[in-house]
Amino acid sequence: MIDINLIRSNPDLVKAGIARLHTTAPIDEIVTRDLQRRAILTEVEALKAERNEGSKAVSRAKDPDQRQTLILTLRSLGDTIDSLDAQSRQIDEQLKDLLLSVPNLPLPDVPDGPDESANIVLREEGEPRTFDFTPRPHWEIAEQLGIIDFERGVKISGSRFYIMRGDAARLQRALISWMLDLHTQKHGYTEIYPPYMVLPEMLVGTGQLPKFADAQFRDAVDESKWFIPTAEVPVTNMYRDEILDEELLPIYHVAYTACFRREQLSAGRDVRGIKRGYQFDKVEMVKFTHPDKSTEEHNRLIGEAEDVLKALGLPYRVLQMCTGDLSFTAAAKVDVETWSPGSQEWLEVSSCSNFLDFQARRANLRFRPTSGGRAQFLHTLNGSGLALPRTVISIIENYQREDGSFEIPAILRPYLGGQESIGLQPAIGPAKAKELR
Repeated sequence: MIDINLIRSNPDLVKAGIARLHTTAPIDEIVTRDLQRRAILTEVEALKAERNEGSKAVSRAKDPDQRQTLILTLRSLGDTIDSLDAQSRQIDEQLKDLLLSVPNLPLPDVPDGPDESANIVLREEGEPRTFDFTPRPHWEIAEQLGIIDFERGVKISGSRFYIMRGDAARLQRALISWMLDLHTQKHGYTEIYPPYMVLPEMLVGTGQLPKFADAQFRDAVDESKWFIPTAEVPVTNMYRDEILDEELLPIYHVAYTACFRREQLSAGRDVRGIKRGYQFDKVEMVKFTHPDKSTEEHNRLIGEAEDVLKALGLPYRVLQMCTGDLSFTAAAKVDVETWSPGSQEWLEVSSCSNFLDFQARRANLRFRPTSGGRAQFLHTLNGSGLALPRTVISIIENYQREDGSFEIPAILRPYLGGQESIGLQPAIGPAKAKELR
């Protein structure tokens, strides 16, 4: 959440930032509730002071009648204080809910724009491959090779699920292992294996709750357990309610997890293949930094995501998100997209975001300055390093051959026992399954 002191001192500045996002937020209501709360606190402090003086007067009173009158007055003061305290607590809860509904404010250098049409391509890297045949989309190649089974995935889990089998499953596992090795060995991250279920306050901390509850999955019996939409949630909350020493910063963590999201699925291309589903794998990078370093660390984070695509030999582009296409939590966001020639589209494989202290305030993530003084909120950042389904799509489509097979990027071959390509897999139908038994 944003600092309420900023809303108090400069509500017009906050409203201007919200307007740049092409959305709304209850800033006036927050100001009103905050004034009410502060007025009540002032009144309570005055009544408590009056009650303290009254208690002294009771102890000094000699006349029984006077003493009884003073006691009755104190009881009345106590009842009034209790009532005001209850009002204050109610307003506190209202304020908390209102503040949780306010998005992060964009940094000044984020370009203005209403939606994704105003995003800016910062650069394109790598030469898109030219083919002497018509490149095919990954779902055609994968089905022909027998490495992705869409029909059986739907049979066991419903729409938007699939099964990867044989070399496709091995390819995905190799990608995960290699990405983790790259980020830990080259980029200095510490690997984390977090829980795949979290308490609701963890999702509040990173900004998925309460606003985006409809996009989350949770346990139908124990409703306090929510499935993670990304490793960002458990990893960012690792240091919740803690005060870290400044010398520990920056902290880099990387984690592989399955991710679960109830996304709104669009018609057309999104219904084909493995581009979009309710479950997918991702390697996630998370940074905890000093406030003075988050912009620098954001640029580094983008470069670390790019390193993955460079090593895989995949063409990609880097986009600066405009204000209208920022996420609820990000103050600045840069997407990295790879080109898929069979699908004929750019696919987002990483979103690198700088949240400033927005998540830190929600999750109470702080550090103690080495020079002393009060604890301060640190800054958080994250980015995919990378999301697996679309990376697999790009590999299949960019490395495809005319005969329907596709090459394995050289960097991954050691993780696949030296295998150089993926071709037709042995069929497993009813007859073959019986033989295997």
